[in-house]
Amino acid sequence: MWLIVIAAVLVIAAAALSYAGFFFYGVAIKRAPKAFLVSSPDLKVDPPVAGASWGEGAEWVARQHFREVKLFSEDGLDLKGYFLASEQAAGRTAVIAHGYSGKGKDMGAIAKMYYEHLGYNVLLPDARGHGQSAGDYIGFGWPERHDMVKWIEWVLEETGQQAQITLHGVSMGGATVLMTAGERLPVQVKAIVEDCGYSSVRAQLSYQLRRMYRLPAFPFVQCASLVTRIKAGYFFGEASALKQVRKAKVPILFIHGDADKFVPFFMMEELYEACSAPKEKLIVHGAGHGLAYDTDKAGYVAKVSGFVERYVHDARE
Repeated sequence: MWLIVIAAVLVIAAAALSYAGFFFYGVAIKRAPKAFLVSSPDLKVDPPVAGASWGEGAEWVARQHFREVKLFSEDGLDLKGYFLASEQAAGRTAVIAHGYSGKGKDMGAIAKMYYEHLGYNVLLPDARGHGQSAGDYIGFGWPERHDMVKWIEWVLEETGQQAQITLHGVSMGGATVLMTAGERLPVQVKAIVEDCGYSSVRAQLSYQLRRMYRLPAFPFVQCASLVTRIKAGYFFGEASALKQVRKAKVPILFIHGDADKFVPFFMMEELYEACSAPKEKLIVHGAGHGLAYDTDKAGYVAKVSGFVERYVHDARE
């Protein structure tokens, strides 16, 4: 009798955990509208930031004539991007990675900074599972690191071997460029700027599970990780920006707002300490998630400009 009861309990527990794994996969990983982002108190701006980058960037993008470009990922996905050439670039190009549930052209304010202030070409890829790119899941930067390498190769083909490339990413895009930093990159990649990226997928999802659902990471993150491995090809544990920056060779600028509660500020300190490459950091006091540029635009532009100009040189001079 007791064996039957124990077996029934185990079956029910396994079914519940399986359901939880698929549920959290659907919430976080599957390509679908992410309604929870709208209601998250960690992403609300109070008071609203005057001249917010969203409007500034959208207006700027609407005035430009981006060329739509595409490539195929290593696993056969059709990826789209948007390229804007500058007559002043002399081979200098910024590849800019957007955040979770966004798209390339959301990065207009950052693109404007590189294009108008620094005279760069800009490339705004839609990450897999976002925008016009194919894919039915979100990789949180891990499979996207290989896609980023492919975009780097595209830039070299487009602008020539004299290219000098900067990678810049915000939020999930920040994690993406950090994960890319650990790969073997062409010498033409000169600088990386990451803004409010997380240390690892496991750490970020564990943190959000506690905040959003008041649940412990174990066993729910592990269950969702297993489902993600089956459906998307990666475990959360392997998707680590922290491990990747330990292998980095390209100089990295770390940016984070100390009021960020969505990707907690302490993750930047962990990443900075782990980084083996030349590094600098910019802490924007009072900035929430993704709001470092809005909170101190002048300081942000000055720091990014000074950093990239240290490693990327204007061939016209």
